[in-house]
Amino acid sequence: MKYLGEHKAAVLIIFVLLIVQAYCDLSLPQYMSDIVDIGIQQSGIAYAVPEELREQTFHGLLLFVPEEDEAKLRDSYEKAEDGNYKLKDLSEEELQEMEKLLGMPMVAMSSMTEETGMEIGVLQAMIEGGQMTKEQVLQAEQAAKEKMGDMGESIISQRARLVVKEEYEALGYHMADYQNRYMLRTGGKMLAVSVIMMLAAIVVGFFASRTSAKIGMSLRDRVFKKVVKFSNSEIEKFSTASLITRSTNDIQQVQMVSVLLLRMILYAPIIGIGGVLKVTGTKTGMGWIIGIAVGSIILLVGVLMSVTMPKFKKMQTLVDRLNLVSREILTGVPVIRAFSREKFEEKRFAGANEDLMRTQLFTSRVMSMMMPAMMLIMNCITVMIVWFGAKGVDLGNLQVGDMMAFITYTMQIVMAFLMITMVSVMLPRAGVAADRIEEVIRTKETILDPPESAGSRGNWRGEVAFEDVSFRYPGADEDAVCHISFRARPGQTTAIIGSTGCGKSTVLNLIPRFYDVTAGRVTMDGVDIRQMSQKELRSLIGYVPQKGVLFSGTIASNIGFAGSITEEQVQEAAEIAQAQAFILEKEGQYASPIAQGGTNVSGGQKQRISIARAIAKNPKVYLFDDSFSALDYKTDVALRKALGKKTKEAAVIIVAQRISTILHADQIIVLEEGAVAGIGTHRELMENCETYQEIAKSQLSEEELVNQGGAGQ
Repeated sequence: MKYLGEHKAAVLIIFVLLIVQAYCDLSLPQYMSDIVDIGIQQSGIAYAVPEELREQTFHGLLLFVPEEDEAKLRDSYEKAEDGNYKLKDLSEEELQEMEKLLGMPMVAMSSMTEETGMEIGVLQAMIEGGQMTKEQVLQAEQAAKEKMGDMGESIISQRARLVVKEEYEALGYHMADYQNRYMLRTGGKMLAVSVIMMLAAIVVGFFASRTSAKIGMSLRDRVFKKVVKFSNSEIEKFSTASLITRSTNDIQQVQMVSVLLLRMILYAPIIGIGGVLKVTGTKTGMGWIIGIAVGSIILLVGVLMSVTMPKFKKMQTLVDRLNLVSREILTGVPVIRAFSREKFEEKRFAGANEDLMRTQLFTSRVMSMMMPAMMLIMNCITVMIVWFGAKGVDLGNLQVGDMMAFITYTMQIVMAFLMITMVSVMLPRAGVAADRIEEVIRTKETILDPPESAGSRGNWRGEVAFEDVSFRYPGADEDAVCHISFRARPGQTTAIIGSTGCGKSTVLNLIPRFYDVTAGRVTMDGVDIRQMSQKELRSLIGYVPQKGVLFSGTIASNIGFAGSITEEQVQEAAEIAQAQAFILEKEGQYASPIAQGGTNVSGGQKQRISIARAIAKNPKVYLFDDSFSALDYKTDVALRKALGKKTKEAAVIIVAQRISTILHADQIIVLEEGAVAGIGTHRELMENCETYQEIAKSQLSEEELVNQGGAGQ
């Protein structure tokens, strides 16, 4: 409802159109009833009020109408040139009043002439001659009416229409044509109403589909924009698999239910309330049957929902788990094959798959009971209506058409609840999906731009400084890095080395604010990076992750990923990154396609394209997170030599495992268990840093240590 509230105009249009559709839908049973009761049974005579009367019949009716109603009868007819009396244009309410006024007089007049054989003119002469008074006529009329008992009104209505039919025949009407005209006129109205209802339903479907599609698009856009702003902490909180499920499956659930809400759920109460109002207008005395039907449906739905709701909530979690397992297996297929763990992973996937299947089967089996139960209720209601309605028809209290209309209205009311219950199968799951989407949207990012940033300026030098920096991962018991202080100046290369897990990548990730420091501060040209906008900060940085990440597209689009990169800059960056050779060997060269995740290039090629992407950006600060590990020694040396010329005015920070990569760095920072164990050049650290010496001895031979120790710049 919250998402639909964002499209008030469309919902209002749909609501109005649904009212039109419901009005047409509810009008059809009445037309059907009129065709059966009036068109077929009553020869097309809608009211027991003749449209035309002979002069003799008109004056005869005046004898059987109370004196206070004579004026009303005279006012309702006017004498035509042929001597007959024509009915004036009267409203439906006035016709109903006239029917009550003329019903019994017409029946009494017809009965008297049939039973006594007395002409109306003779009766009129007897009254005028004093042989009979009008009061005696009215008393005889009232006595006849009382003999009819409870069936009086129904019998009077039917007999009165027969009298009208006889009058029409006496006037020379062809009753078959008269009946056909009524049938065609009513059928034409029925057809017109059906066409209007169809058009309303089509337009409703259009607006509902469009609105739900916009809701889906808006949610995907909001979730995507939100996730893009997430720091690593928020990503890890939800997991990538869960975020993908929420962005696709969950939003699809909400979108699908939105269109059903607009087309069915919104329509159901309109048609239901309208059906109840129509049923009360039929005066069949069977309204209690509808109460039984509605009560039975509510009880059925309540029981089913209480059983299935917990399972629907569990189902979304199981979908997340299945996606996670699938993603891990598909991503790690080479490793799985290398360790011959196919059977184990198949069992793991089968377990997640079967858990989801069992939950889905349970909900499906429970909800599958709904339709048969609903049909049983509907059929029982139909039988009850026919049973009690037939008794009413037999007693003369109810007409066949009214009973048929009552059945139709009752089915419409029951179908309204059936529509709600059908969608209610999906509502719990969609509600859970909406909660999961909202959980993402409501999550507050931990990495935020300051209210007033340092502002954009064009003279950034790119000097990075760590001032007593400590950082602790969310939920961790101790700091990952603590009391780190160093300065990386433009034109210099700063290298970070240490054992696995000592915090090298963590230090590097603090610079582009993938995480924010727990204590201390990181500055860019003396400005705390938390006082800069993220866009401004990251525009100064060229980042190459430890694991090369490529996007589907071409080699050129990946190298020029930063945007506004010319073709010449792409080629220059590729040449510096030592990627041009293998690129030119490809058939499409720079236009060669890159598969999702770069699966169609080798690890070394992927890493060189990632490095070229950072170079093409021409940043003030280069961050290389162990980005040369997949390169052979020759390529590594050539790349660093070419890179040195390109980065003369930029600060270069390299995280490395190999000492050979950082031998010529201007300063090397040695980390041990998250703390700085030493800072200096290779030669200085070989003299005074025991940790560095151990790393060097583990990687270099005695001869290399002697040669490299005195290696020049």
